[in-house]
Amino acid sequence: MAMAMRLPAITRAVTEVANSPVGFRRLFCSNASKFSFLSPQAETQTPARPQADPSTNLFVSGLSKRTTSEGLRTAFAQFGEVADAKVVTDRVSGYSKGFGFVRYATLEDSAKGIAGMDGKFLDGWVIFAEYARPREQSQSYQPQNNMSRPPYSPYGNR
Repeated sequence: MAMAMRLPAITRAVTEVANSPVGFRRLFCSNASKFSFLSPQAETQTPARPQADPSTNLFVSGLSKRTTSEGLRTAFAQFGEVADAKVVTDRVSGYSKGFGFVRYATLEDSAKGIAGMDGKFLDGWVIFAEYARPREQSQSYQPQNNMSRPPYSPYGNR
């Protein structure tokens, strides 16, 4: 009976503490200002990746493992003439790596393809479409051939 009488008072006290600016921190933590997880600070904005120049080639990410190049072509063909569609696959399993490329015939079609498919569902997954960035030019490819010289020679260094 005594508990039933105290219940509204306890509920009111908990509600007041929860709605106060510092909440439970002041009650249970003597040095609450030291802990950043108790008082979240303003999130710092990470700089956005620079947008690629408009081109007819689109980079599509977020693809399902079951998405095929033909399925990708069919999905993007409703927004313009698709010249080529390619899902990048794993060499061993043959499944999609989760991204691919779509090449349109014109810039206008590629812009419509991005507007129409960015953030939409394809094979049950949300996909993202953006202009593809050109490949970075690397140094000339030099294959590492470890068999050119044995690690030791019984005849000494020649």
